[in-house]
Amino acid sequence: MNEEYDVIVLGTGLTECILSGIMSVNGKKVLHMDRNPYYGGESASITPLEDLYKRFKLPGPPPASMGRGRDWNVDLIPKFLMANGQLVKMLLYTEVTRYLDFKVTEGSFVYKGGKIYKVPSTEAEALASSLMGLFEKRRFRKFLVYVANFDEKDPRTFEGIDPKKTTMRDVYKKFDLGQDVIDFTGHALALYRTDDYLDQPCCETINRIKLYSESLARYGKSPYLYPLYGLGELPQGFARLSAIYGGTYMLNKPIEEIIVQNGKVVGVKSEGEIARCKQLICDPSYVKDRVEKVGQVIRVICILSHPIKNTNDANSCQIIIPQNQVNRKSDIYVCMISSAHNVAAQGKYIAIVSTTVETKEPEKEIRPALELLEPIEQKFVSISDLLVPKDLGKESQIFISRTYDATTHFETTCDDIKDIYKRMTGSEFDFEEMKRKKNDIYGED
Repeated sequence: MNEEYDVIVLGTGLTECILSGIMSVNGKKVLHMDRNPYYGGESASITPLEDLYKRFKLPGPPPASMGRGRDWNVDLIPKFLMANGQLVKMLLYTEVTRYLDFKVTEGSFVYKGGKIYKVPSTEAEALASSLMGLFEKRRFRKFLVYVANFDEKDPRTFEGIDPKKTTMRDVYKKFDLGQDVIDFTGHALALYRTDDYLDQPCCETINRIKLYSESLARYGKSPYLYPLYGLGELPQGFARLSAIYGGTYMLNKPIEEIIVQNGKVVGVKSEGEIARCKQLICDPSYVKDRVEKVGQVIRVICILSHPIKNTNDANSCQIIIPQNQVNRKSDIYVCMISSAHNVAAQGKYIAIVSTTVETKEPEKEIRPALELLEPIEQKFVSISDLLVPKDLGKESQIFISRTYDATTHFETTCDDIKDIYKRMTGSEFDFEEMKRKKNDIYGED
């Protein structure tokens, strides 16, 4: 360990593992350490079930009705992958897909007036949906056709809208869409958590709806993918990529000190040894004095013995509760997976509720979501601080990832990865940089 590295990475969360993978592929000498004995940091999947009970300090072992403890892999942070999104692109370019298997999530649902409805995602579904009346359906269809044809490089597709200036509120007005349709378009298709987007230029929203439609077009049932054996498989896949390119991994390493001289990082001390480095990447838990709290997220892991009502007995789904429907500022999300994904014992389902905390009683805030899941066999509640770096790391060369937010997909995590990459290298992130070099020895056939 007493060596000089280009980059030292602390923490094996997904953001850190993807960055160490990219840096290794680009020929950098990387040392990657984690104080925990397992991969994944905050974004780990916990197995066996006994460990989850211990982690949440529940008394005694899980009851026999929960089946074998080692059949469980429970994500601490619930997310799906957008089929056409940035993380899938990263997996494909780096060929990390060879270490993972994915299943398509069976449906996306939206909450309206206390009930849940399938999110209409094709024209046929939109026309059959009971979310809208007949005339509204026609207007919504027109809007979807407009979005599908929209190309920000081709002004002929704008139809009088200026993508950089016209607000999304005005676009909805142009198509004469009602409040309920606006709610599910903004929150279940464009996947915004709040309504701030309404008064911003419409270009990003239109592109988000396009991403949703294109992701959906790939597999048909929903735009979301989920890896077998849980999300903890993702950081491990990228860690393997880094290792193939000479990255060194050490788990269970207590980090004693990050050594800074004249304001710049020079190394990390662990168990009396010092590893020197030019740059450092880490998650907020390793540098508590360099991050600030910008909010909190509540997540409740619920174990069920039944699929969620009104989802056609789906073995996996997402439910979005738009903030408007429950008098809140931010949406509540439910991610549900089951034994079909090798994350739970036979006949068991895991539903994870999450949202941004807005009051002093976060557990009351998520009640509408919990009511959809009744009866719940066991609950595990966590409230985490949302931490962001105080500075960009230009001076110190310490680059800190942001805490995982309440969104149910990895697009914001990928934005953070691209942002850190740009600050570290001075150049824009390019997916081509992630491609494995053709003449490499893969370390496997």
